[in-house]
Amino acid sequence: MYYNKVDISGVDTSKLTVLKEAEKLELLKLCKKGGVEGKEARKKLINGNLRLVLSVIQKFIGRGENADDLFQVGCIGLMKAIDNFNTDLDVRFSTYAVPMICGEVRRYMRDNNPIRVSRSLRDLAYKAMQAKEQLINKNQKEPTIKEISDLIGVKQSDVVLALESITDPISLYEPVYSDAGDTLYVLDQVGDKNDDSNWLDEISLKEAINLLQPREKNILYLRFFLGKTQVEVANEIGISQAQVSRLEKNTLGKIKGQI
Repeated sequence: MYYNKVDISGVDTSKLTVLKEAEKLELLKLCKKGGVEGKEARKKLINGNLRLVLSVIQKFIGRGENADDLFQVGCIGLMKAIDNFNTDLDVRFSTYAVPMICGEVRRYMRDNNPIRVSRSLRDLAYKAMQAKEQLINKNQKEPTIKEISDLIGVKQSDVVLALESITDPISLYEPVYSDAGDTLYVLDQVGDKNDDSNWLDEISLKEAINLLQPREKNILYLRFFLGKTQVEVANEIGISQAQVSRLEKNTLGKIKGQI
């Protein structure tokens, strides 16, 4: 179902549990031992981190991919993080898991990207991504371009070009800065001397938002500026997820009607 429903990939997101860091570490150590106990610990770790997967895939929603597919791919990244995490290092599990989940989702979206990239450039990008994962697994932190280029024996400029060639396009309406409710979008940084209507559209949008009720403004702020899920918004303002979904849909409808 879509991301704004309670169920995603058959999982009721309103009932997802969140493990404490100490609980995660204990379960991760049990996973390393293997056996029946290790398998059960791995299962608990997966179920206890599904909310993390859900929060990570939110920034990929709306790019034409099915939310269920992204969630399942994100779970694969989560399982890879569980299997490769080093419990001897003083690093939070989420710090290691988030890049792994993002990497798995990006790889899936690259493979399904309609934009054609040359085979040689795509192969280099995959090689760089594999090197990046190796370095993350080894050092428990995001590697630099120089570290990646040194590992695969390619110039830094070639690594940057390859990675940029498989990067997902950014929406013109992606917010890049927000201060006191005045948001700057990518579109605002693109010059167009032949179109004088953009500033009129922006004024219309601001006027439409100003006509909203405080709760409607708050929901939009929490959802689209802070990137929270509908379940998280519901818990914060004290209403059900279904009410948040309905209010969000109605609020966006109001804005479209005003513009």
